[in-house]
Amino acid sequence: MALHLDLEEQEQIDQLKHFWNRYGNAITWLLIVVLGAFAAWNGWNYWQRKQATEAAVMYDEVERAAQAADLPKLDRTLSDIQNSYGATTFAQQSALLAARIYQEQKQSDKAQAALAWVAEKSGDEGLRAVAQLRLAGLLLEAKAYDQALQQLAGKMSPEFKALAADRRGDIYLAQGKPDQAKAAYQEAYAALDPQLEYRMLIEVKLNALGAQVPAAEGKK
Repeated sequence: MALHLDLEEQEQIDQLKHFWNRYGNAITWLLIVVLGAFAAWNGWNYWQRKQATEAAVMYDEVERAAQAADLPKLDRTLSDIQNSYGATTFAQQSALLAARIYQEQKQSDKAQAALAWVAEKSGDEGLRAVAQLRLAGLLLEAKAYDQALQQLAGKMSPEFKALAADRRGDIYLAQGKPDQAKAAYQEAYAALDPQLEYRMLIEVKLNALGAQVPAAEGKK
């Protein structure tokens, strides 16, 4: 009986050896891929958390420089966070904040550069749209009308489309194109919630161009 069991065990061992010789290498590589992917995922998450934490600290530096209107420090800290943590939301928010301070300090070129960076780099549709709208406004002030329109020509989040249309109307009006301005304002008016007070401003613009908005539509 013992010999019979030994033979059965030996047969099973032989079968296992045969199976491993045939498939063992593939199984090993599969495990390496799976475990490697798992390790990479954990590493990526750790890296992301580390990046976010470090970027948050640097954002505080940008914010302090902005509050103090310390432009040399703002230049330096903004450049640091853009170069080291450019993919983070903190870096993009830093650029938006810096752009506001630059604009207040009459540093329009720097403000434009900061906004253009967000418009190009940000993966967040909302932040990108804010940057594009603000940049279009600065370009409008600089009378760079074609560049301003270009900022508003691309894909934009639905919640910002009305604001983009309104800004296009301003640009067309500055270009002396009242018909195109009127069409853009009408697009903005139609897209806005009737309860928003901002809609009344667009109604004023339309009235100034001789485009009357029906009272029932404007006040419902």
